[in-house]
Amino acid sequence: MKKLVNDVSGVVPDMLEGLALTHPEIALLDGQTVAVRADVADFRRSGRVAVISGGGSGHEPAHAGYVGRGMLTAAVCGDVFTSPSTDAVLETILTVAGPAGVLLIVKNYTGDRLNFGLAAELARAEGIPVEVVVVADDVAIEAGEGTAGRRGIAGTVFVHKVAGAAAEAGLPLAEVRREAEAAAAAVGSMGVGLSACTVPAAGRPGFELGPDEVELGLGIHGEAGVRRTTVAPADVVVDTLLDRITADLALAPGDRVALLVNNLGGTPLMELQIVARRAVRRLTEQGFRLERAWTGSFLTALEMAGCSLSVLRVDDRLLDRLDAPVSAPAWPAAHLGRVRPEPLRVPGTPAPGGVPAAGSRPAASAAGGPSPRRVLERVVEEVCAALIAAEPELTMMDQAVGDGDLGISLARGAEAVRREFPGYGEDPAAVLRALSATLRRALGGTSGPLYAVLLLRAAAVLEEEAGGVPGARDWARALAEGARAVSELGGAEVGDRTMLDALVPAADALRRTLDGGAEPCGALSAAVEAARKGTAATAAMTPRRGRSSYLGERAVGRVDPGAEAVAIWLEAVSRTLCALLRGA
Repeated sequence: MKKLVNDVSGVVPDMLEGLALTHPEIALLDGQTVAVRADVADFRRSGRVAVISGGGSGHEPAHAGYVGRGMLTAAVCGDVFTSPSTDAVLETILTVAGPAGVLLIVKNYTGDRLNFGLAAELARAEGIPVEVVVVADDVAIEAGEGTAGRRGIAGTVFVHKVAGAAAEAGLPLAEVRREAEAAAAAVGSMGVGLSACTVPAAGRPGFELGPDEVELGLGIHGEAGVRRTTVAPADVVVDTLLDRITADLALAPGDRVALLVNNLGGTPLMELQIVARRAVRRLTEQGFRLERAWTGSFLTALEMAGCSLSVLRVDDRLLDRLDAPVSAPAWPAAHLGRVRPEPLRVPGTPAPGGVPAAGSRPAASAAGGPSPRRVLERVVEEVCAALIAAEPELTMMDQAVGDGDLGISLARGAEAVRREFPGYGEDPAAVLRALSATLRRALGGTSGPLYAVLLLRAAAVLEEEAGGVPGARDWARALAEGARAVSELGGAEVGDRTMLDALVPAADALRRTLDGGAEPCGALSAAVEAARKGTAATAAMTPRRGRSSYLGERAVGRVDPGAEAVAIWLEAVSRTLCALLRGA
């Protein structure tokens, strides 16, 4: 891997510092990978709606490059191709929100929807008006039931521009949302990839292409497309993309449109202008009135060679929004070249709650053995070690069916748990709640909110045993209720090819064997065996949720990495608990 980076774990903070150093109108939210308007204090007093977007990094200039007057108030930047955590989004909302409220613009990826959606709920609980608009402009994905839905790709930039202009004009939150939703409904996009890209932390490309192969209808996270085909002349590729887009939008001759020709990251400008040439002519030949057109890098996928085309149906109101002045550096002709010697940083407004302060260590139990808290500490340590050791395997599995971030994310979450565990409190429910807070903040992506809600629901079950030490059946019920919470939040069920295909069978087996009189070790072994069987079964399933759903039948034959991760940590739990019960 050849990249101009330092430590791979610091690419996002380093990138944002470079942006803030060379664009003084952008500040960094202290302690977070978030870009905000440098005049955020004045903005909060302006009475205007704040517009926030974001998602995984690696799409530069999106999202931070669109922070500025007339576009975004702030951009929340996760790790490369990984959704930012709920807490990062929530702190951004709390920092920039004024009385007019906040609009969140979210691309239709599970991790983004979960983390931004949960942050919106938490902010509303604090009395802040928050609305959410989800962008799903990728026409390569068939809309309908049984999938995770259409992805949000480069057309999202049009929505940023329209919403930002509406907010700058002083419209109330409901109207800003309405205009953003109208833009989201009026845009269609589709991309073509000529090469894969390499996530810095993974160190290898997400997929391989032959010398004469291209991927049609791919997303923006390094994942493969919906169809692999042979390379063709640029005009043929452009016609294929535009015909799919215009048909999906049901455009008719005479309709007014705007065009975005977007570089996926590694395409020379020469080739991009060749694409733009054909796109302009094709739209004109079909009788559409091309009112505006932009060519450049707007929302990329690291160094992936290729491009996407976005077409927006426009009217006079939308054109006014597109033409409105803007100071965001990534919007064409906005940057004036000013610099400052150090990036400006503004203090954040931390989210309420979090990990409690470190307390004293518990003493041994009265019987001379380890205390329940000490047992839980041993189990958590072994789970963390297992997930860190499994990172290369899980990364490779996820690259085959997704975007390759699962192993990296779980290892990062495990390291955070190791650091923060001493402050987690004493009783099991408190430890689970603290674990949830750590993973909610550190894990990011889709896994963060799902594991956080699993642990929160499990903690609520254990809290029902107030004044006593939870027994094996209490833990079994906690696991079952945690699995139910994951299903409710993520919208998936057993058979959808997700972590639930391992988690639910394990919880069922644990409770069933305990009810049948089995000892805890025997019940744990049954749970692990059920998780392993459920994981193996995912190889024959057509995915209906998560990023694997974009591959459809192409994912069949490979085990779901989320289910594999569940089996790994359940095995660590069983191994550790049984060793402790045997006195090892």
